Amino acid sequence: MELLDIIDLKQLQQMQDCFSQATGMAAVTVDRKGSFVTKPSNFTDFCMKYTRNSPLGAQRCAQCDAEGKGAYSCHAGLMDFAEPIIVDGVQYGNVLGGQVLPREPDEAQFRAVAQELGIPEDSYIEALRKVTVRSEQSIRASAALLRELVKNLVAYHFIARRSGYMPEMLEEISSMGKCSRDIASKARDLKRVSTQQRLLSINAAIEAGRAGDAGKGFRIVANQMGELAESSAAIYETIIEDSDNIYTSVKHLENDLKESPL
Repeated sequence: MELLDIIDLKQLQQMQDCFSQATGMAAVTVDRKGSFVTKPSNFTDFCMKYTRNSPLGAQRCAQCDAEGKGAYSCHAGLMDFAEPIIVDGVQYGNVLGGQVLPREPDEAQFRAVAQELGIPEDSYIEALRKVTVRSEQSIRASAALLRELVKNLVAYHFIARRSGYMPEMLEEISSMGKCSRDIASKARDLKRVSTQQRLLSINAAIEAGRAGDAGKGFRIVANQMGELAESSAAIYETIIEDSDNIYTSVKHLENDLKESPL
């Protein structure tokens, strides 16, 4: 039995498109032979028009595709992911995607990549500036969540075709929505803590300033802690936004499954 024999392709495409729209990440589903099952969602010109159109780039991309597992850094400096679709111990395919930056890019570094791959530098940099930037933590969490969503959708149709309607599977999909809610809630708690840490660092820097030269070293540490707290708050905000968007997509999928005949 192949993936297309099990899955509702329309629902899979809709879920994948919603994921890409919510996270800004590329995504596509392939069968066990590596053939596309869905249409690519949010694929970037940086990867498809430029990197993979270079003979050397295509060769390196093929190696990354073959060796990449989970979320990983590709040869061109972006992050991709390859997550298996496994139901009852059988792998039916993979969810692939990513094509995002884990940090703001160093354009000089990417100009060097363009030179090495024989790609016009200015065009490459222009395409690079359109690539989504997400924290590595957010990329890994989003990739894992998409894997679970697709796996549960495949399992739902697999079991439904084998034994009839299974309300337990709808409960599993609903639990994924709850999971995204929990992630957002915990991220909000962490963001509040980082805000408190930022305030404490400001107070500590003020007190160190009053101490004059004796507090100079402590003032530097306090400022660094404040910058770290501010950076953490930005990461938590991204996780909250992605989790909220994914929750909305999951609820739409759950409603579609309830309404669609098997």
